Amino acid sequence: MAISKTILAALTHMLPDAQHTYRIQRIMEDVSSKLELDIADRCRVNDIATTLDDGYELGLRVFTPTDAPLRGTILFFHGGGWATGSAQLYSDACAHLADAMHRQVVSVDYRRAPDHKFPRPFLDCYEAAVQLYSGKLLIPNQEGTRLAPADPASITLFGDSAGGNLAAAVALKARDTQDFQVRRQMLLYPCLNNDYDPATTPYDSVRTNGKDYMLTAQDMRDYVNMYKADDADLDNPYFAPLMERDYTHLPRTLVMSAEYCPLRDEDEEYAKRLKEASDDVQCYRVTNGVHGYFLYPRISDLVQTTFALIAHFLDDVPLEPKMADDGKEPAWREVLGTD
Repeated sequence: MAISKTILAALTHMLPDAQHTYRIQRIMEDVSSKLELDIADRCRVNDIATTLDDGYELGLRVFTPTDAPLRGTILFFHGGGWATGSAQLYSDACAHLADAMHRQVVSVDYRRAPDHKFPRPFLDCYEAAVQLYSGKLLIPNQEGTRLAPADPASITLFGDSAGGNLAAAVALKARDTQDFQVRRQMLLYPCLNNDYDPATTPYDSVRTNGKDYMLTAQDMRDYVNMYKADDADLDNPYFAPLMERDYTHLPRTLVMSAEYCPLRDEDEEYAKRLKEASDDVQCYRVTNGVHGYFLYPRISDLVQTTFALIAHFLDDVPLEPKMADDGKEPAWREVLGTD
């Protein structure tokens, strides 16, 4: 379904700022996540938990396809500006991802801002990663008969929006500490910067796409303010990965930006910096993409485009030429010329 810029703009201007609505949005998301979506016909879903260093019981939702041999594990961090979203809300998206990629998807229900400010959401994700890569976190096997560790060599980090921020930050810290080795990361329209003021940001997409495409520049300013504990966080690479100065020894990376997303230019800049340090980077701009489309795998052709890019990255499946849903342009554009 081709996007209607007029309808998107009208809807965007009807929405209040994120800082005034995030609690209402959580309630609405909780209601919508309970709708029956027939996920069981795609994969088995298990809710598990693990105890973190501070005693918190962190919830995880595991999606296991049952109709084909497993090719690995995806550790997934959901989006929502660090303040909304949940593993439950992303159940349909994760089930489709698991089914399409023939991989178990482990979705982390990290604590959210502003109730839990930086670095808590990041640390929840990092500790989950430490446990999964080390084998301490056991997940259901494909048959569902026992719990077993994941093969660390098969694990891929993946996140969308704020989850992409968390995935990138986890990879950075793992590189810095050498607690475990991340071999692959995938970032879908990730939040990577710390400045979303159209007057001061270096990224034009904040100005051109920051008003009429659901996620606004004001929303991003609100989310950053809800996530940070103090202004010093803004310069922390684990808060804003574009603040990092050393991009060497980071994992093989897939970055996917969205054409009409305010984060588009910072995403592509991050891929460029990774490319300067390593050739093992792919970056694609999804034509007609708007921020948040990954949540709607049943109705958005953009999700199928994303799955094609992921399959190419993970399994070297050839990228077949495909037109965008408006029939006017290719469904994606290669940004770096790395492939």
